[in-house]
Amino acid sequence: MSLYDDAVLVLKGYEGREEGQEELRQAYLDHLAAHPDGLWKACGAGHLTASALVVDPAHGRVLLTLHKKLRMWLQMGGHCEPQDTSVRAAAVREATEESGVPGLTLLPGGPVRLDRHPIPAPCHWHFDVQYAVVAPPGAVQEISDESLDLRWFGYDEVPRVADESVVQLLDATRARL
Repeated sequence: MSLYDDAVLVLKGYEGREEGQEELRQAYLDHLAAHPDGLWKACGAGHLTASALVVDPAHGRVLLTLHKKLRMWLQMGGHCEPQDTSVRAAAVREATEESGVPGLTLLPGGPVRLDRHPIPAPCHWHFDVQYAVVAPPGAVQEISDESLDLRWFGYDEVPRVADESVVQLLDATRARL
């Protein structure tokens, strides 16, 4: 199965319960139908990205990265690559690369949320498919060259350091835990 076919199946099966998630799901599907290259960074109309919130439920915390370009605390994530076999594999790959934490375990049940956000030209939109992964006990992070910093935050600290999209992802992840 191609990555494109996987993305369509994932989105068709996604059942986000939050307000606006059904409309986003349809917008993602419409985007892919109109843009067969809509998974790739080269698609000027926007492209799918895959991200994952790294959680440590035993300690009530999440690992966030201070994004080098955006200078914001965000979940790990990024662009799909040709070697990715699925959207979830892309999310886990990105989370592992950016956190330096091996052995991340994907939460069952597919994506936790969808989040579409504008980005600077030449592209216009990121259609982010957001997952959550659980860090293994004793996980030690290692900063990547894509980050200015990498830090664990208690659940209650996240609203003070991150934007609303990260807070919503955390809330949806905690509901699934």
